[in-house]
Amino acid sequence: MIYAAIALFAVTYILMLAFGKYRPYIALASAFVFIVSGMLSVGNIIENIDFNVLLMIAGTMGIVALFIESHMPELLADLIMEKVPNIKWAAVAMALFSGIISAFVDNVATVLMVAPVALEICKKLKTNPVPFIIAIAVSSNLQGAATLVGDTTAIMLGSALDMSFMDFFWYKGRPGMFFIVELGAILSALIVAFVFRKEKGAIPRGAERTKVTDYVPTYLLSGTILLLILASFIPNKPDVTNGLICCGLLLTGIIYNFAKKRTLAAITAPLKEIDFETIGLLLGLFLMIGGIAEQGVIAAAAKLLAKAGGGNIFLLYTVIVWASVLISAFIDNIPYVATMIPVIAGLASALNIDPTVLYFGLLSGATLGGNCTPIGASANIAGIGILRKEGYTVKNSDFFKIGIPFTLAAIIPAYIFLWIMY
Repeated sequence: MIYAAIALFAVTYILMLAFGKYRPYIALASAFVFIVSGMLSVGNIIENIDFNVLLMIAGTMGIVALFIESHMPELLADLIMEKVPNIKWAAVAMALFSGIISAFVDNVATVLMVAPVALEICKKLKTNPVPFIIAIAVSSNLQGAATLVGDTTAIMLGSALDMSFMDFFWYKGRPGMFFIVELGAILSALIVAFVFRKEKGAIPRGAERTKVTDYVPTYLLSGTILLLILASFIPNKPDVTNGLICCGLLLTGIIYNFAKKRTLAAITAPLKEIDFETIGLLLGLFLMIGGIAEQGVIAAAAKLLAKAGGGNIFLLYTVIVWASVLISAFIDNIPYVATMIPVIAGLASALNIDPTVLYFGLLSGATLGGNCTPIGASANIAGIGILRKEGYTVKNSDFFKIGIPFTLAAIIPAYIFLWIMY
């Protein structure tokens, strides 16, 4: 049934790209077909759903709702606007800001935390928030590979190579992934500046800063960041640890909100802000990817990539990097990286070579490939979901205009730098 799985998966993605408004329903319908057709075994449904991501999104969205209600995003927007000369540099600043956070916190959580600040800036400047949010999403995806705790794929690779937190900064006597990612971040920031080159409207000065009287939601959001970082160092922790942290802090926020207001709305309002369409889309994608993985599609693709390089190490490295970019533009990079890690280990053993450059090339390509399409990474989906809730439609062309040049600006120097260093 491998060909049927490939056909269904391809048709689903074409439909999702063509009918953006109906992506959650298309993904869930496709997942249903995978299950009833037997391409995804009923017994494997639960294990293919990443409950950690779903719980983390739900919890963070609720906390962010309380954060927004406190007017803190407006104050942060005021502070940022005081430091930048125009709209263009406000966009660059927000992209870099999200990247810094994403180096230590999950990409989706980063987007959910930073997007409200960007939305407030756009409201104050009366400018379109769509490119702002897209820039934030792709920046968070890029920086996820900078540290051991920045992204699931980084954690997986670190585990496979027995890397410490500091190994991502300096590995085997050479600059590690952190510096490779930051090189790409600098060049991709120039891409953001170029995209916003016409946005030269001056930032209004002299306005009074927004007053914030309730700092508890800010403490909750800051606590979320801190606890997610600390949790990344816990060995053998449950898979849903991050999700439980986010939902636990949301529950704390709801209890506080109810104690403060004593109304039913104090409980229901934050829950209503959870974007169940985004959660539904991710749920559908998890099941679809589980289906193609069960049918051997991902394993076959990984082996095909490995064979394409033959015995030439540079060609093998090139194939792994650029094929990883292409594949991760359409499927979740987690199952792909999980499949490729043992494949690379086997190749290195057979060819008697140091696999570091292949592993780092895999991480770079798989991390950045998700920036090519609006459904290539969970952070992109979350960002688009936020815009949809605000009443904005994100066209594929809107995303490609930023995502593709951003990806190329980041991956090309990483591709060259990695080969020279390793």
